[in-house]
Parts: sequence; C-alpha cells; structure tokens
Amino acid sequence: MKTRPARAPGTTPPARPPLALALPAALAVAFLMLPLIGILARTPWGDLAEHLTAPGAVTALRLSLVVSGWALALALLLGVPLAWLLARVPFRGKAFVRTLVLLPMVLPPTVGGVALLLGFGRRGLLGPWLEDWFGITLPFHTAGTVVAAAFVSMPFLIISLEGTLAALSTRYEEAAASLGASPFRVFRTVTLPMVAPGLAAGAALTWARALGEFGATITFAGNLPGTTQTLPLHVYLLLQDDPEAATSVSLLLLAIAMAVLIALRGRWTTTPATAAPRADPATDTDPPPGPRTSPTPTARPGDAPRTTRTTAPAPDPDPDPVPTGRAPGATALDARLTGFTELDLTAEGGTTLAVVGPNGAGKTTLLRALLGLPTRSHAELRLGATDLTTAPPHRRATAWVPQSPALFPHLTALANTAYGPRAQGVPRAEARATAQRWLDRLDVGHLAARRPGQLSGGQAGRVALARALAARPRLLLLDEPLAALDQTTRARVRTTLRRHLDDFDGVCLIVTHDPVEAVSLADRVLVLEDGRAVQDAPPAEVSRHPRSPWVARMLGHNAWAGIATADGLRTPDGTHVIAAEPLPPGTNALAVIAPEAVSLHRDRPTGSPRNIWSGTVGELTAVGSRLRVLVTSATAPDLIAEITPGAAADLGLREGSEVFTSVKATEVVLVLV
Repeated sequence: MKTRPARAPGTTPPARPPLALALPAALAVAFLMLPLIGILARTPWGDLAEHLTAPGAVTALRLSLVVSGWALALALLLGVPLAWLLARVPFRGKAFVRTLVLLPMVLPPTVGGVALLLGFGRRGLLGPWLEDWFGITLPFHTAGTVVAAAFVSMPFLIISLEGTLAALSTRYEEAAASLGASPFRVFRTVTLPMVAPGLAAGAALTWARALGEFGATITFAGNLPGTTQTLPLHVYLLLQDDPEAATSVSLLLLAIAMAVLIALRGRWTTTPATAAPRADPATDTDPPPGPRTSPTPTARPGDAPRTTRTTAPAPDPDPDPVPTGRAPGATALDARLTGFTELDLTAEGGTTLAVVGPNGAGKTTLLRALLGLPTRSHAELRLGATDLTTAPPHRRATAWVPQSPALFPHLTALANTAYGPRAQGVPRAEARATAQRWLDRLDVGHLAARRPGQLSGGQAGRVALARALAARPRLLLLDEPLAALDQTTRARVRTTLRRHLDDFDGVCLIVTHDPVEAVSLADRVLVLEDGRAVQDAPPAEVSRHPRSPWVARMLGHNAWAGIATADGLRTPDGTHVIAAEPLPPGTNALAVIAPEAVSLHRDRPTGSPRNIWSGTVGELTAVGSRLRVLVTSATAPDLIAEITPGAAADLGLREGSEVFTSVKATEVVLVLV
C-alpha cells in the first residue's frame, strides 16, 4: 500500500488554484509558447550557419548593432534626465509628460513612423531647419534609423529608471547635499550608483527593443541595404524570397531577446541597494525604554562636566586630534521659522542646543527647515553675517546626521566619511586622511574598508557621525545620533563628541530623548510641543523647573498638569494636590513630584503627609539597585514611586496589591506653563 510522504511539522499544504483561473492561465502560456516552438521546429538547423553568415545577413546584423547602440546612447542622454525629473521634481504637466513617454509604447509602429516623417522629414516641422542649418537629413539615412529606434525604445529606459528612482529614499541625496555636494554631484556620485540595477535593466530593454524595431524604421527611414536595412527588415525581405533563411535569422533575434531576459532575471530587476545595517545585539542594543533612575540627570561614567564658553577650553587629551579647520571667531545662528514649527531661534557661536519633545513635536521639521530641505516649515536663516534664507542646502555650510544613518551603500566607511571634504574640494589624499582620523576617534577606524551593509546599527551610527564632523560645518545638526549605541559605547562617543563641541565655533543642534545627553552635551535645552517652543533654558533650569509634562517624565519625574489653587493645584479629573509654595490661583501650572518623594503604605498613613491617595500596584520595574512602582488609581493620575527592594519586600508588593501613596507638600513643585 502506498502512503503519502509525511509533511514537515508546522507546514501547510500549498493552496490549489481554482480551475476557472488555472485553465485560462495554462492556455495563455501555450498561446505565448506556440509561436516560439514553431520557430524552433521549422528552423533548418543544417543550413543555419550558412544563412547567418550570408553577406546580406551579416551586413544587416552589423547595421542593427550600430543603430541599436546609438539609439541606446541617445536614450541614455535624454531619457535619464527625464526619468529623474519625473521621479524627483513636482511640476505642472507631469501627467502629460508621462503620457508622452508612454505613447510610443502603445502607438502602432507605422503611425510612429508617419509622425516622425511629419516632425523630422524634409517637409516636416523641424526637418527643413535641420537640412538648411546643419545639413542633416534624417529620412532614408542611417541617422533616421537611429532616431526611429530611439523613439520607440526610450520609454523602456525612462519607465524602468523612474520606478527605481521613486523607490530610492531621498534621505541619501539629502544627506549628500547637507555635506556640501552640489545637485549634479549628488546625482553623479550618489543617485546614479544606487540606481545602477534599474538603469542597467532599462538600458538592456531599450537596446533589445531598438535592435528589433521594424515598423517605424521602414516608414521613416526606408529599407535601403547597408544604409537603413536592419536585421528585422532583412527578415521581412527574406520571407518573400527565402523563408528558411528568414526563419534562421528570426531564430538569431529570438536568441538575442532571450539572452537579454535571462540576464535581467533576478539580477537587474531588483530595487536599489538600500539595506539597513544589520543588527548586532551583542554590541548595539538600545537600553529598554522606561523611567530614569534619578529625577535629575546625572553624568555617567566617562562624562566630564560641561565646560562653559566664557573660559578657555581645556587641552584636548586626544593624541591624534582632528582640527576643526575653522578660522577663529564664532558663527552665530539667527533663525525664524514659520509654518508647522513657529519659533525664533538665536544662538551665539559655540553654543550647543538640545532639542527635546514628544513624537510629532516638530524636532525633525526644525532641522530640515534649517537645512533648506522640503518640509512643513520655512526658515529665514542667518549664520554670522551671511543670509542663507534662499541658499540651496549644499551652500549652507551645514552637516546633518539623520535618524537613520543614510550611509551611501556603494561606498566604504572611509569613502563615506571623506565625502564631505571631497565635495568641498579637498584633495583626495587629504580628505581620506581626515576621514580616517575621525573614524579612529569614534573607535570605528578598523572598519574603514567595510561597506554599510557590513556594519551593525551602532557602527553605522558612529560612521555617520564621523562623516558629519569631517565636513567641518558651521551648523551641525544631529538627529538622535547616539540612539543606536549601547551604554558603554554611548558614553565613550559622547565624550569624544563633547570634546569636539568644546572647540567648535559654530552652532550645534542635537535632537535627543536622553536627558544625560541634554545635560552633558548642551548649553541650552529647547523643548518643543506641537511645533511651538515650550521652554528654552539651561539644562539645570529645565531639570529643576520643567514646563512640559513630557520633559518632566523624560527626566523621571511625575508631572500633573492643572490649574493652580490657593493651596496647590487641581487636575482636570478633580484631583487636588497641596503644595508648600502655591502659585497665583487660576494660572496654568504643572505639579512636579520626584519618584523618591512618593511613599508607599499598606494602610492609610497618619502624620505629616498632606497628599494621600489610594491605588493599586500596576507594575514593578527594576532600575539599577532600586524598584520603580507604578500605582494606578481611580481618584488620581498614575503615580510612580521609587523604593528599595527591601522596602518592597517589607510591604509585600506585587502587581495588583492595594496601597496608599503619600507625598509631602514640601515635595510638590509647582511650575507655571
């Protein structure tokens, strides 16, 4: 008895297509294959070599190769810029232009030939001018055959390349522009190499289509042996006099077409190489999100206190320093943003601003507006005495590290880092030496020969940071540059970055969600919410008196928004908080409570605490040597307490335990918002 083979565990049988679809599909395959089988079946294999080496066939083949080669060159010259325009630039009439591109693909070839005659013929719109001014006659000349082939084949190149360009993220081109590369240099050194697969696919299809062109050629250029008679036209004549030879030559064209398709299969029809850096859990694991261990950020090991700008900077202990290359003198920032993000931003040269705020607050919009990139806001920007409001991105003397590293995948880490200096005209050897020093400083010098796809997320982030610093900008914009680094590496890179910023005479903006970065790197903290500046103050002031609930929570505080009363604050849900130092009644305020100021009790406490609420333990989280306890309540907003593991054991805390929370009035800080 036969038994069916056992199926691997966890696998499902392949779905059977419905017969109503499978049968027509099979007929379609047969319909397409039958003519090809006919050519193979009727080819006179014994006379094949004789037919293909006949003088007429050789001459026609040679002319076809010449015509298709020049047609491809013309298509590349005109089609590549048009594909880029359609994919990258919004303009009126784009739909009409795209229709013109597609028209030769759906137009009958003979109609296309008639159109070419009426456009470029001796009595056409442009033909007389070409003949009188330049002595160029296209009809019945080889040049006319090239024009006809290019007319019908160029759409294949444009459509293929436009699709590849549309799939390519613009962040690579924007990063290159921020490093000082002109638009054409970006196109030549970044865009074209990254869309090479799509370009090669379009070029191959264009060449194959030009090689097989018949209708437009015979209508526009005629059928003159040695001048306009290409291989398809030669086949047409052979069908009348020697059908077997026509079949042999047709087999040659079929073989060429199949070779092109086989070469394209799986190799050239993929999207651009934009693979993200590989994850490396061993070296680049982000810390888990959650409350901080202390209400006020403190420096981690390896962090030195932030030096002030009023004193001379401390000597750089780095044995191989990388000079900033800037002339003495500070570059001040003066910007006014309108649109989604509206604010006036000024900073003296040598200032570092940490930009913080919830997702969607406008932080990245702010950076893109300063870079001159398309975004929801517009920036009137001045750096020092230079007005850069209308300057293109590559002339703004900026450098940008986006949230994703946006390293150019076709360049090594060293070439990526040297890209900015090279775009600014620095000789290759000097640019590569500078790039190597920056990579060494950020502990990725040994990875200089690797490409981005061979780097982990944290390594790619450090290379991107080195690339920005090597460009010697006047305005340095960092969008969470250390987010992908593990804690040890982050502290080391932060120390190196701070050392550079201490000597940096420009202005630096750092978008971050890490309060340690804000304290250790920044002179000021700019808090954004809904595109507006909520607070702009030194880090110590923001830590003591945060005016945003989001910032307070980022710093590890409990933060309740409400209306000030005579003795404290009342939240929108009716919770009353008593504070020792109340604000004027009726003002909008924020009650800030440090987690370690919250006491937990199994029974209702008596004594000095004036703020007491009942609740339930919702979550216990270990943070360092202490525990964070989230207490939820029906009568008060959620509250986080920080206690020792011993205290938690004494209280017998676990998720779901009923507890009381208490806060002394002196521990409640009210801040105007």
